[in-house]
Amino acid sequence: MAGYRDLLRTPGVARIIAAQLVARFPNGMTSLAILLHVEQTTGSYGAAGIVLAASSVGQAIAGPVTSRWMGAWGMRRVLALTLAVCTLSVVALALLPLTLPGYMAFALLAGLSTPPVQSAVRTIYPKLVNAGQLTPLFSLDASLQEIIWIVAPVVITLVSTQAGTVEGLLLVAVMLVGGGSWFILLPEVGRVRIPRSRRAFGLVVLKPPVMLATVVGFLLIGACSAVEVGVVATFGHDGLEAGLVLAVFSAGSLIGGLAFGHIPIGPWAMARRLLIVTVGLSLTMIMLNVYWIGGTLVLAGLGIAPALAVLFAITTASVKFSETAEAFGWAGTGQLIGAAAGSAVAGILIDQSGPMGAYLAAAVFAFVGLLVSVAFVRSFPDLRHRDPSPYPDTEPVAVTRGP
Repeated sequence: MAGYRDLLRTPGVARIIAAQLVARFPNGMTSLAILLHVEQTTGSYGAAGIVLAASSVGQAIAGPVTSRWMGAWGMRRVLALTLAVCTLSVVALALLPLTLPGYMAFALLAGLSTPPVQSAVRTIYPKLVNAGQLTPLFSLDASLQEIIWIVAPVVITLVSTQAGTVEGLLLVAVMLVGGGSWFILLPEVGRVRIPRSRRAFGLVVLKPPVMLATVVGFLLIGACSAVEVGVVATFGHDGLEAGLVLAVFSAGSLIGGLAFGHIPIGPWAMARRLLIVTVGLSLTMIMLNVYWIGGTLVLAGLGIAPALAVLFAITTASVKFSETAEAFGWAGTGQLIGAAAGSAVAGILIDQSGPMGAYLAAAVFAFVGLLVSVAFVRSFPDLRHRDPSPYPDTEPVAVTRGP
């Protein structure tokens, strides 16, 4: 932990970690707030699901696009514009008397305008710390983001069920403005300028490490989403068990990220970490007892934040600085699609074979991720003895002097 204390003492690091966590906190609230509001307004979970799908499609499309815009227009301009549009869209969902097409339109707009805070902050990190601190910083970031998924759903559920779903959506809007403004006004956001990328849009995802980060992120988050559906199906919506089990799942990830964040990242790092996740998720299928499920998910969680840290590090280390934000945008899109796929597959299997089907889906997603990591191990960069920072956009040119 001494290494993390030294890291947080680096000028600007603690401030930007705190601000980006608050700015991203609405990400853990928005989907549930929309679901509860649309279901209450229309009386249909099917309609709520369609509206959520529109929001997810918008986020998946926007991720690499708005991230790339930051290189052309500057971080603050893009973040401020998307923040304003997203906030107004959420307020419209809360206050306007909409029909289903209207809900879908504003949800799609909210998704398209989700501020690219994650891409921005992970582009800034290499400019804040030295090369030796970058991998632990990514691990700390991946660990602390679990706080969002532990606290945010509880907060929005309490507000929406006790005060009302309109109040829940308005709380999301307030958090968007407060957290987003804090992040945008940070001096680090103003100082770091992303050069305009000279490559065509989308080419960066064809680089093997970026493609691996996108595919493995899809499979890893797909496994996590299947687990969430399975836990709710196992323990129901009304009791405390589902919330507590999901909380210990996130707590396991938090512990794993802090415990393993200092370990150098070699080509086999992803495979080893996904092995932990796969074993833990496979053990969930033995019995559906709350203590057994909780214990096995703590084990699986130990590998999640460390695996995400590998994804962040290999993405940064394999692209030019001007391409970093777009690369993280593609990785984020892969994770969003994985979340939707994991939930959908788990839901289908639950209908066919009960809650056990969701845990099977989660284990299969994780196992496929493990197979991909092993099969393409040579495409993972070895960062044990190498600077994991992005490549500079301008490189020194050798000049021969004449006599």
